[in-house]
Amino acid sequence: MHKRSLLKAVVALAAASAFTLAQAQTPTPIKFQLDWRFEGPAAFFLLPTAKGYFKEAGLNVTVDAGNGSGGAVQRVASGTYDMGFADLAAVMEFHANNPDAQNKPVAVMMVYNNTPASVMALKKSGISKPADLAGKKLGAPVFDAGRRAFPIFAKANGIGNVQWTAMDPPLRETMLVRGDVDAITGFTFTSLLNLEARGAKASDVVVLPYADFGVKLYGNVIIASPKLVKENPEAIRAFLKAFTKGAKEVMANPGAAIASVKERDGIVNVALETRRLQLAIDTVVNSADARAEGFGQAKPQRLALMASQVSDAFSTKSRVNAETVWNGSFLPPAAELNILPRK
Repeated sequence: MHKRSLLKAVVALAAASAFTLAQAQTPTPIKFQLDWRFEGPAAFFLLPTAKGYFKEAGLNVTVDAGNGSGGAVQRVASGTYDMGFADLAAVMEFHANNPDAQNKPVAVMMVYNNTPASVMALKKSGISKPADLAGKKLGAPVFDAGRRAFPIFAKANGIGNVQWTAMDPPLRETMLVRGDVDAITGFTFTSLLNLEARGAKASDVVVLPYADFGVKLYGNVIIASPKLVKENPEAIRAFLKAFTKGAKEVMANPGAAIASVKERDGIVNVALETRRLQLAIDTVVNSADARAEGFGQAKPQRLALMASQVSDAFSTKSRVNAETVWNGSFLPPAAELNILPRK
């Protein structure tokens, strides 16, 4: 072969090899939808993004703020997002109300082993236990997870009829402080701190967590689109592995983890969001139930009970089938999931 031809062949081969290598190294894009704003708990996803753990796993993850679990489920179902973070009850409801849909997102990892939902009231209302809520005026946005699941809480605790008032999320705690409602439902780590910001002392707030009063609903899960499940299951495995690495760091040092939230939203109150993150870790991530079951995992019996309860409370079109909602096959090995700090 002529020297020039040989040189051309070598250059072509090198270019082809470089292209193949670049293709192999091109990170898989993952659009991720949060359930809520960039607050303390978002550090679980923002820290591994900021520290490059997803990139090391061959993923290019973009995390966007959300406006509720229902929206997160819808956006993953529509294909706008590949993965997301949502209340498992909202995932179950979507499945049961859209039985013929081909695009139902599935839960692939448990993050909030207990629902963060609780009823909150001020001590001066005289409410100190669930039975005291009978006949009272409760307030929450119509899509609030605690409000949606209240029939389960009411049934478990023999609560009589209550009167509901709907409002936009920013008004919920304000209306309780003003006395417009007797109690509210909401995520404890959101509403308790919001009440303090509106002048209420933590010692003056009565908190009735659903998990402490007979309601063992699971909380938020990481969800994946059926398209991703089918076409790139390895991307889901890589995501959960990198997420787990980041989650261990977040729980070990919540104060440092908040830097990743501040990076995304410069106006967040670092002290407040650090408290919110710690409260979320203590109440729903590193809970007694989570330590008993193992981080990231879900138990079939508990899933089945929740599916039945959600079917009844949400009056779904069809019964929830727990087996189609949950897919734990992408989880890292149990040894890697052993990340919960000891209490």
